[in-house]
Amino acid sequence: MSLRTRIEQENALGGILTICAGIMFLVLNDAIAKVLTDRYHPVHIVFLRNLIAIPIILAAVLALHGAHALRTRNLGLHAWRGLIMVAAASLYFTSLSVMPLAEATVLVFAAPIFITALSVPLLGEHVGWRRWSAVLVGFIGVLIIVQPGASTFQLASLMPVGVAFLYALMMLSGRWLDPGEGLLTMMLYVVLFPMVYAAPVALWLWTPVQPADLWLFLVIAICGSLGIALISQAFRMAPAAVVAPFDYTSLIWATALGWLIWGDLLTPATVMGALVIIASGIFIVVREASR
Repeated sequence: MSLRTRIEQENALGGILTICAGIMFLVLNDAIAKVLTDRYHPVHIVFLRNLIAIPIILAAVLALHGAHALRTRNLGLHAWRGLIMVAAASLYFTSLSVMPLAEATVLVFAAPIFITALSVPLLGEHVGWRRWSAVLVGFIGVLIIVQPGASTFQLASLMPVGVAFLYALMMLSGRWLDPGEGLLTMMLYVVLFPMVYAAPVALWLWTPVQPADLWLFLVIAICGSLGIALISQAFRMAPAAVVAPFDYTSLIWATALGWLIWGDLLTPATVMGALVIIASGIFIVVREASR
């Protein structure tokens, strides 16, 4: 085995382990947020989580890169991304207040479908019939879970689908950022602007924070920040086609936590829809990498 091959394999393994760790932290963040939605408005949760995360990330930026790393050439774009982020987080936390964690997680898997579809008008990319077919198959998977027209249909199921759409916008807009901008700098603005946008609504709907819940807000601030950082780092360590499919390990964590905390079990329709969406997403990622 050549040195180059061995290094590539080590990077691939490191990327896989890194994204799996990041996914675990994000699902833990979601589970705690679901617990907090019983007592606080979703926008309130977004505001406090980001308010706590900002000094943590700021300290990391200053310690590792110095004050000059706080400067950005993309302030306007960060502001727009922050608006998308606060809308996505608020919508997702709202869905968690009325839906099982695993089901909401599965529906967010539709993000690669939207990324493929939106890459045409936003980035001018060419999408061939194979990827359009995968988009259609993924959409069928979403319909299997949501079941529009059935007696079990609930409008809340459309919230995570909306989150997937907003997440896709967030990911695509990242391509317009200055490639030289550091990961921690980007993370700082990802939490700063949503905190600013959420502040007026959070203060208007303010609910006094119970002392016992303070540590929960601290944990989601740490888990959310770590999750985003680790996932971003994974894509730097290894090709997207290698690490992206492991994003679906979130279903394992979401199912386990949903069962342990709330006694939730996946319905047959959710399992079937999840398999269809995951297959579609993996095909899109692999096809994109091969191009």
